[in-house]
This record gives sequence, C-alpha cells and structure tokens, in this order.
Amino acid sequence: MSKKRNKKGPKKAKRIIKSIPELKQEVLQILDLNLDKSFTVRNIAKAVGSNTAEAKRLIDKVLVELLKEGKIEKASRATYVSVKEPEFIIGKVDHVNPRLAYIISEDRETDIIVKSEKLKGAFHKDTVKVVVTKKNKDGREEGKVIEVIERAKTQFVGRIDKSVRYAFMIPDSRYIHTDFFINNDKLGGAQHQDKVIAEIKSWGDLDRKPEAKVIKVLGPAGENEAEIHSIMAEFELPMEFPEAVIKESEKISDKLPEKEIAKRRDMRDTTTFTIDPEDAKDFDDAISFKRLDNGHYEIGIHIADVTYYVQPGTLLEEEAFHRATSVYLVDRTIPMLPERLSNGLCSLRPNEDKFTFSAVFELDDNGTIHNEWFGRTITHSDRRFAYEEAQAILEARIGDHAEELHSLNSIAKNLKATRFKHGAIAFESVEVKFKLDENGKPLGVVPKVRQDAHKLVEEYMLLANRKVAEFIATKKKGDQKLTFVYRQHDYPDPEKLSTFSIFAKRFGHELEIEEKAVAKSLNSLMNDIQGKPEQNVLESLAIRSMAKAKYTTKNSFHFGLAFQYYTHFTSPIRRYPDVMVHRLLQHYLDQGKSVNAEEFESKCLHSSEMEKRASDAERASIKYKQVEFMASVEDKAFDGLVTGVTEWGIFVEIIETKCEGMVRLVDMTDDYYEFDEKNYRIIGRNNKRMITLGDPVTVRVKATDIDKRTIDLEFCEKEEN
Repeated sequence: MSKKRNKKGPKKAKRIIKSIPELKQEVLQILDLNLDKSFTVRNIAKAVGSNTAEAKRLIDKVLVELLKEGKIEKASRATYVSVKEPEFIIGKVDHVNPRLAYIISEDRETDIIVKSEKLKGAFHKDTVKVVVTKKNKDGREEGKVIEVIERAKTQFVGRIDKSVRYAFMIPDSRYIHTDFFINNDKLGGAQHQDKVIAEIKSWGDLDRKPEAKVIKVLGPAGENEAEIHSIMAEFELPMEFPEAVIKESEKISDKLPEKEIAKRRDMRDTTTFTIDPEDAKDFDDAISFKRLDNGHYEIGIHIADVTYYVQPGTLLEEEAFHRATSVYLVDRTIPMLPERLSNGLCSLRPNEDKFTFSAVFELDDNGTIHNEWFGRTITHSDRRFAYEEAQAILEARIGDHAEELHSLNSIAKNLKATRFKHGAIAFESVEVKFKLDENGKPLGVVPKVRQDAHKLVEEYMLLANRKVAEFIATKKKGDQKLTFVYRQHDYPDPEKLSTFSIFAKRFGHELEIEEKAVAKSLNSLMNDIQGKPEQNVLESLAIRSMAKAKYTTKNSFHFGLAFQYYTHFTSPIRRYPDVMVHRLLQHYLDQGKSVNAEEFESKCLHSSEMEKRASDAERASIKYKQVEFMASVEDKAFDGLVTGVTEWGIFVEIIETKCEGMVRLVDMTDDYYEFDEKNYRIIGRNNKRMITLGDPVTVRVKATDIDKRTIDLEFCEKEEN
C-alpha cells in the first residue's frame, strides 16, 4: 500500500539563530534598509527566516537593546523603525515604463529603482532628490523621490482628446506615462485629435492628473506638417531663427575685401570642385587637385571659412553655439546658420570666389604625405558634382575632370587601405531614405547606396581632420600642451561587446572580444555579412555596442578610425565644434597662447549634448515615416529577422524596408510563451515552439501608432507567389 502524499509538501526547515550579536546585527540591517517601513516582531521574525516562539523571544530582547542604544525607535505601540538618517542622492529620472523609473546619478555605479507612485510627480529627465529605502530580492536598491529639484521641461507635445466639458492631452513621448487634464477654456482653439504644444500649470500627484494649457496648435494629427512640427517641439528644436539674427546676417557684405584676400593663400587657379548629394545646398567642403613636377600631387581640402562671417560676441555666434548642429529630418533641414550664410555667403558654390580654411597636402600615388600646410585661403570651385555624376565619371573614365577624379579615387583607396591596416573598423550600416510625395507622404523606402564617389570624399575629409588634430596635439607652447577640440571615441564597453558577440553567434559568426583582437575581428565580421539578410541588424547592433563619440579637449585614441589624433575640421556650416577648431587653429598659427581648457570643455559638452538631441530627433522622424509607410501595407507578408526578445514581446526587423516592430506575447494566442532571458528566446509551454535571436520569421503589420511611433506585428504564413 502506497503512503499518502503530504499535500502541503515537505516542511521548510526553520533557521537556527546562532547568537544574540548576530541577530542584533541582522535586525538592525533589516530596519536600516527599509527606512520607509515599520516592523512588528512577527514581521522581523519572518524577515530573518525563523518564526518560532524562541526566535520571537530573542528578537524582543534584541529590540529592547537597540532601543536603549538609540539605534531604533517605536513607530507605534507594537512597531519599530530605524532612526538612521536617510542618504540623499541627486539624480535624473529615466521613466522607462508606467510601473517604474530609474534614478541615474553620476556619483553611483548602479541606478536606483523608484516605483511610479513614489516619484512625487517627477517626470522623465527631471532632476530629483531620492532616498534609498530598501534592497529588493535581486539586491537592487529601491527608493522614493522626496523632492523635485529641477524640471527638465515644462512644455510637452501631444494629441487632444476632447469631450463636451473638458479635454485631455495624450503626450507623444513614450517616457511620459500620464495624460494631461485641460479645461476647454485653456484649449487655445485646438480641436479633437489636433496635435498641440501644452504647458504644465499644475504638476499633479497620485490622485490628480497634471493640468496644462495649450500654447500652440500644430494641426490635425496624422498630417505631415503637424507630425514633423510635433517632433521638432518634442526635441525642442527651433522652428525659425530670431528676427534679430536674420537681420544681422543680412547686413553682412557679400564682397571679398582685397585687404583680406592679400592675407590669404590664393588658390583660385588650382582645379577645384565639390561633390555632394543631389539635393544639397550648403557646400562646405571642396577638393583641389594639381600634378607636381616631381610626380606627386598637391591635394587641397578646402572648407568654408565660417569664422570670417560669424564673429565672437555677435548674435550669429550666440545662435550657432546654442544650436550647435544642423538637424536633418526626413523632409527638411533645420540649419545651424541662417540661409544667407549656409546656402549663400559660406557655401562653396561653383564659379564663385570664396574664403576658405584649407589643409593642403603633397601626396604620392600610395597616399604617403610628403608635405602639409594649413591656413586661410581664397578658392574658386570650377564644378559642382552630385555623387551620382562623379560616380558615373569614375566608372566610365569620361567626363569633366575624369582624370583628376580617377587619381583622387586611386589615392583615396590607398589611404583607406592604410587605415584598415592600422585597425580602423569598417562600419557600413545600411541607411534608408523615403520617396515622398508633395504632401510628405512616403511612397517607398529605398536604401542609400555608398559608392566610390562617397568614399573618395570621406577619405580626404578624414585625412584633413586627422592631420589638423595631429598638427596641434604635437605642438607645445613652452612646456604647455595647447588646448584644442578633439573628437573622442573610446574602446567599446566589454559587457556590451560580449552581448553583441552572443548575438552574432546566433547567426553563425564568431567575434573575438579581447582588446587587441577586437578591431580585426569586427572587420572580418563586417566583411562576412555583406549582402546577407542579417547585415543591417548586425551592423546596427555593432554600432550600438561601441562607445559613443564625443567632443572633448582631452585627446585620446579614436577607436573606430584607429587614429591617434582626430578632430572635426570639415563641416563648420553645420557643426559648431568645427567653428571652434577653425578659430583655435588660426589662433595657434598666429602663435597665440593656449586657451582656457575649462571653457572649451564646457562648450564641447554642450556640443555633444546637442549632437545627441539632433540624432534622436532624426531617428524619430525616420521612425514616423516608417510607421506611416508600414500602415499603408498592412495586408502584406514580410520576411523579417528577430532582433530582440523581451518578457513582453519580440522585436522583428523587416528585411525589405528596414523597419522594426514588435510581436507582443499577449497577441500570441496559440500557446502560453515563457521568456528565457539567459538564452534570448521564448518557448511555448505546451507546443515547445522556440523563437530566438536571429531567427528568420514572416510577419504582417497588425497595428500602427503614429503618436508613439510604434509598429505592432503578428506572425503569419509566407505568401505563395
């Protein structure tokens, strides 16, 4: 006869308390780590894992001792709390989802988790004072916000949901997890489903939503102008230049004074041309070419001399610094400089004399530098090429400046080969552009193709940037190094690189992550994936695993390019750091003393922050067009690749359009799927179906959300031709 099963299962062994000092220390630690809670003797017994009568008797004794020592106090007749002063931490809110946020502090290696109800009304990126209240089961610190020190922003973008008596604004940002209440008399003429900018009037609390007032109506949701203006407002991009700045730009003469020309190297007789995108209007770089009697070549990289027109202390300078960069959205450019400068005075347009700042090199066929010169010039562009034109001439070897282009291309290839020999990494991520109709609606998605004409220009820009940086970095004024603006790119984070190597392995690719081998291994991987379905996914993830490039006065090795010295010299029309580089270079050419490093480091930090903002806005505009385009093809099945697996869904990149969407687990009704975090996969509990990183899948668009710029997908059967 079989024994009866114990329905309750085996009894859990009770922990034996070894000593009073051990228990005393443990009880105090429990109370110290839970400053926002009070504990009964029973609570403490449960926490120490020994709920016996004897344990409770000992805990009573310990509590009496701790009370006498003043380390704890009674919160009520039967509960106890720690008297430890809480540790205040200052940090910024990263509100990742509706349930919780992370507080990121520069003074701590790990972030503090704060549940949304304990944020005290703080929003994403607000600066807050937080106190750690406990450690959770995973050992992570949890806390609560006790004060909002500074609001990151007071104006938000969203869509109006209007009823008869009142309205709500639903914010566009995926980091804002509450609607804003708006009285009808505060709508500013906005109608139901309009996109608006609203200003917070009251921040609300747990029981009350924030209250806001509409300060600008952008237009009906879904219309291109309203949506693009929403993105501009969300990222606080300027809609237009201040009138005073425009007026100042209009006062600048378009004449090139003879007195200024006399100070410059005159290179107007040297063959010079620009190569840019077909729709470009601001030509900030040109290349000149001359054969020398010794068989070498004089190759000049000529850059628009923005510093001649934009002087310190002017409104133009102030605005350029504030913007720090031009921003390239899918259907428009938000320039750093007014059009009179960016497309006119500074632009190296064909058949016009222009003031330039130049790096001129004597090179041989192998790309070896025999001489170099840096300084202000006057140049004259003989021809404006679009990339496609220059490429056609390179391929046919017939057309304007065919021989010059061919020689430049040959030397550029040797310069590139030398770079890769020294460890440069071949990041060639596939970018897409949209075919738009006159109303901005996307008609198709087309990959941007990089050919020799693009790479030719890139190599000479890299050469100028590298040699300018090297020229200054190796100079000293007495014993003092010269303060300069560099472009820094650190070695990748080992943890991110390790994660990427695991991902690459899912596609059958090996990656060595040792510091000395990583560059060579990455290049091998980049070569292996060319033309394969996983190319775009792996290239994008490789770039994400790299450290972020930034501007700084502290020179260090540029990992991605394998340059000891590197700066940005070649795009002052669209990048403020290049303006700083031009000014500093001329200052040192004039034998000036080293400038204040702290002042320029602050400007570098601002420039890096504005660059990130521009990049985020550009990505948002691309995502908006991707969502809009995919909404028009909801009935079509697409081949895709699994690019991410989370506890709530599977990210899939569609191969044809390079758009990424999510298949949500709640929508997968054929089984209950469990998330296997360690192996980056989900597994069906009954059918054992497994979906993992890198899997090829077929999907269809289930839903799109223009406001949040998200695409929901669903798995489907492959369509038969």
